[in-house]
Amino acid sequence: MNRIDLDGRHAVVTGGAQGLGFAMARRFVASGATVTLWDIDAERLETARAELGAAATTQVVDIADWDAVDAARRRTEEIAHPIAILVNSAGIAGAAAPLDAYDIEMWKRVIDINVNGTFHVNRAVVPGMKERNYGRIVNIASVAGKEGNPNAAAYSASKAAVIGLTKSLGKELAGFDIAVNCITPATAQTRILEQLTPEFIEYMRSRIPRGRLLEVDEAASMVAWLVSQENTFTTAATFDLSGGRTTY
Repeated sequence: MNRIDLDGRHAVVTGGAQGLGFAMARRFVASGATVTLWDIDAERLETARAELGAAATTQVVDIADWDAVDAARRRTEEIAHPIAILVNSAGIAGAAAPLDAYDIEMWKRVIDINVNGTFHVNRAVVPGMKERNYGRIVNIASVAGKEGNPNAAAYSASKAAVIGLTKSLGKELAGFDIAVNCITPATAQTRILEQLTPEFIEYMRSRIPRGRLLEVDEAASMVAWLVSQENTFTTAATFDLSGGRTTY
């Protein structure tokens, strides 16, 4: 494993108690950063903090709640350091169902967490990054946001929105030393699969030319560079982790 230089940087990772978020936090710590994990699951947060050791702090936060996000940002900077890196990994898949039968409340919940939550988290950290003229942001989208998955209109639409938000914000901040990018992973081997049927998981695996699901450490490797000081030019971009699935 190459060691990306993140010495002296403090990162916030939402959804950091497990899955992609935890893998990225672990890679950041190995690269010299300190991290604060934001997650709604207090028990898993404590387990994750114990594994990461003294370099990690935690905040229980629901990213769909603006007041909770803003309060978590204040507490993070009080007990840790100014936020130089943000990875927004928190999200839900929602139910698999045709659009004309999709549960209305489930649709609203997916949009509230995946879209409004992404907006809240970015909105909270950007002012401090602008003031300090430094920041690196990576929002976790999905290949579904580029291609759409059948029976997953809510998830696909929410991740397309994350891509659009990232491109817009990256252009807004292009005059600062702040890079805003997103990644579009194919299906990864995480607990989010528990929300899906085996048949739907197999459908998504079958679309990947590599013939397997994404490993979380593979995503962490890409993101570690994106949030490093070496990334001085690339912003408002989308990086695929699709195993060959996407062609644009």
